[in-house]
Amino acid sequence: MNDGEIWVFGYGSLLWQPGFAHVERRIARLPGFHRSFCMRSIHHRGTEEAPGLVLALDRRPGAFCDGLAFRVAAGDGAAALAYLRARELVSSAYLEQAHEVALCGGGRVEAVCYVIDPDHAQYCGDLPLAEQAAIIARACGGRGPNDAYLYNTAAHLRELGIEDRELTRLETMVRALKAQK
Repeated sequence: MNDGEIWVFGYGSLLWQPGFAHVERRIARLPGFHRSFCMRSIHHRGTEEAPGLVLALDRRPGAFCDGLAFRVAAGDGAAALAYLRARELVSSAYLEQAHEVALCGGGRVEAVCYVIDPDHAQYCGDLPLAEQAAIIARACGGRGPNDAYLYNTAAHLRELGIEDRELTRLETMVRALKAQK
């Protein structure tokens, strides 16, 4: 494994909990994918009996996903990849791929991205927002409540100045469901 400098693209929990050493982070845009609650979570935010939902990069022509690109220094790349593989590839629903991202302020880099495998059993793309909200409002897994994952991601996107209207709408729906209980 090469231990040179690498870039990693974060779009969900990596925004607020990267978990690996990095020397720079920049807002970046990944074309051809969108941020989507399209993966059933049976480990971190749900269980096999009551799956939650987690974000994934879902391929969609013409779409884009804004997130953070983290630059990992040469010498730290192998450790960062080992950590990310243990975290992200736990059920093999994500595929580790390299894609070019555009950095805010100029420049392009190739970044490690974790995208959903649409042929995996945990893939559930195109669920209606109301169904997503109902699942997220009730699910809980090894890393805590599913709604906390949504709220943390939405809050960090706002702090970064990244607009994601669908995620904001979903957050509003989940908060309304939780308030009804």
